[in-house]
Amino acid sequence: MADYDPDNVFAKILRGDLPAHKVYEDDATLAFMDVMPRGDGHVLVIPKAASRNMLDIGEDVLGPLYATVSRIAKAVKAALGAEGVTIQQFNETAGGQVIFHTHVHVLPRWTDVPLKPHTGKMEQPEVLAAHAEKIRAAL
Repeated sequence: MADYDPDNVFAKILRGDLPAHKVYEDDATLAFMDVMPRGDGHVLVIPKAASRNMLDIGEDVLGPLYATVSRIAKAVKAALGAEGVTIQQFNETAGGQVIFHTHVHVLPRWTDVPLKPHTGKMEQPEVLAAHAEKIRAAL
C-alpha cells in the first residue's frame, strides 16, 4: 500500500487550503457537500486523522467516523425528505477509490430515482450551499 499523501484534496480541505460547503464538524470528523454529487444532498464524511482508506485506518478513528456517518445519514434523510440513504466507501484504485484520504459517501435516495453517473461535473455552489443549509438545520 502506498503512503498517505498529505496534499490530497481532502487534506487540503481539512487545513483550510481549499473551500468546502461544511455540514458538520467535531474534533474527529468533518462532513461536507460533494462538489460532484451523484444526487441531491450527497455528503462526504472524513476523519481528521490521516489515513488512505479502510485498509490502514485505526479503530480509534473508525468509531468516531461512523458515528458521524450515522448522524449525517439521519439528517440528510430528514432534510431532503428522502425515502432512504445509501452509504458507500471505496478502497484503493481497484475498489473504485479516487481520492486517497478515507471518506464515506452519504447519498439520500428516492424510489425509482437512479444515482447520477460520476461524470466529474461540478455542481453550482449555490445549490451545494442550499443543501448544506438544509442538512445543518436538520442536525
